[in-house]
Amino acid sequence: MPATPVPVTLRSLQTAVPHTVLVQDEVRDVFAGQPGLSRLAQRLVSTSFNASGIDTRYTVIDELNLNDTSADPRFFDAKTGELLAPSTRVRNELYITEATKLYVEAGRRALEACPGVTAADITHVVTVSCTGFYAPGPDYMLVRELGLAPSTQRYHLGFMGCYASMPALRTAKQFVQADPDAVVLVVSAELCSLHLRTSSDPETIVASSLFGDGAAAGIVSARPPQPGETALTLDGFQTLITPVGEGDMAWKIGDEGFEMILSTYVPHIIDEHIESALAPLLAADAELQELVSPDGALRRGAGAAAGAEQALPGGPVPAREAASVAVLAPPLDRAIAHWAIHPGGRSILDKTEAKLGLSEEQLRPSRETLRRYGNMSSATILFVLKEILENPSAQDAERVCAMAFGPGLTVESGLMSVTRG
Repeated sequence: MPATPVPVTLRSLQTAVPHTVLVQDEVRDVFAGQPGLSRLAQRLVSTSFNASGIDTRYTVIDELNLNDTSADPRFFDAKTGELLAPSTRVRNELYITEATKLYVEAGRRALEACPGVTAADITHVVTVSCTGFYAPGPDYMLVRELGLAPSTQRYHLGFMGCYASMPALRTAKQFVQADPDAVVLVVSAELCSLHLRTSSDPETIVASSLFGDGAAAGIVSARPPQPGETALTLDGFQTLITPVGEGDMAWKIGDEGFEMILSTYVPHIIDEHIESALAPLLAADAELQELVSPDGALRRGAGAAAGAEQALPGGPVPAREAASVAVLAPPLDRAIAHWAIHPGGRSILDKTEAKLGLSEEQLRPSRETLRRYGNMSSATILFVLKEILENPSAQDAERVCAMAFGPGLTVESGLMSVTRG
């Protein structure tokens, strides 16, 4: 008989952000006041920023504290209130300096917060980013700055987008499954604010209203959490490329920074395909496979029958509204207690909550992360998972479903279990 797979846990999730705070209302007024914007674009700026669900974000660009009076500003001239357009080289040079700081800070915090693990124990480093490039890169700098062994194996997942921390965790799990003595440091750092720009283009305006900077790190190993520690057991992962959406979310390099394509159609694509992304994930899990029918569709409960009321965590939905709400059977929200949905935007969370019949409380970690930090690309899902782990109500063995979305359109999903030491 095949050997039972060793449980692999994600421990000591830690985060780091730059010290400059972007207050959403203040940044909105800056973007709306830029010269050359059409009246329509000004209205779009106000609408996008006001409806974002974001209060604050963070940036490595000190000039964006709006009070900087540098004699030679590169990104923002506080005297004129004008957003500047530095070259990609200028932006990337700042990335090299500031991303390294965040990588090291988040990685050090993860090591210091992980009982029984020291720098000498780390065998692998996996780094993630899509907002800058340099070599030797952040994986190298972590080895140097944290005092890891020079023989540490290093891997970098670059330019994949907002979903990339999920394959990073999957890769770390595979390393541990191949060698149960492996201890993997996973660190994501994104400086999205380096690429914000003024424009009358609706997609650029939406991106400017959402993105911020941040880093997160965790340690993946077969070592169980110690008494008093809460971790996540990594149960399984799945990937799905949706049949549409290749041109609706993309990330390209331009002469004045990286250019984000973020279509307003993205939430609709996720709404249409989130069930097909979840089905193989659930079907592969012995505890949850009953939620998937033999034809691969997610099972609906009895409440979905015509003429019945569908009992949902947020209150009953009359049958006459069931077609538009398209909720799933109640067992889904009960079988999986916690949901870490990448907050790519407020509308994505709204669509997911309605489509899957989740409660407001189940989306709270994602909405709270969005409110406090904005969308930090690949680092964001780790912030959400940290919110779940820090919730005192999270009970041992409760299931967690994490989902992140990125260019392609790609859906990365994972099942985890809360594990208390």
